[in-house]
Amino acid sequence: MAASMTSDFAIPVSTPAPPAARVQANRPRRTTPQAGRALEILGHAIEYLTDEFVYQGAQTSPGNPQLEAVQLLMALNRQIYFECPESPTLGQRFRSVFHLRAAA
Repeated sequence: MAASMTSDFAIPVSTPAPPAARVQANRPRRTTPQAGRALEILGHAIEYLTDEFVYQGAQTSPGNPQLEAVQLLMALNRQIYFECPESPTLGQRFRSVFHLRAAA
C-alpha cells in the first residue's frame, strides 16, 4: 500500500474502480478539508505532468512511465473523491425536514 504525503488515506497502488451500483458520478460530494487538500494537490500534479508530456511531444505508448504516473494519480484522485459522502438531494433534504416536524 502507498500513502499520500498530504493525507492519512491508505491507497493501494493498483486502484480498482468503485462498484458502479454504489457510485453516482453526477452527485456532488462533501469533502473534508483534508480530502479537499489531497484532491487539490493531486490535481496540480496531474496538470503538471500532462503539461510536461504535451510540451515534450511524447508518444502515447502503453509502457510510457509518464502516462502511467498520470493514470495512477487520476485513479488516486477518483478514489479519494468517491470515498467522500454524497450530498443529499433536494428531495432528501425536504423529506428529512418534514419528518423532523412530523415527529415533534
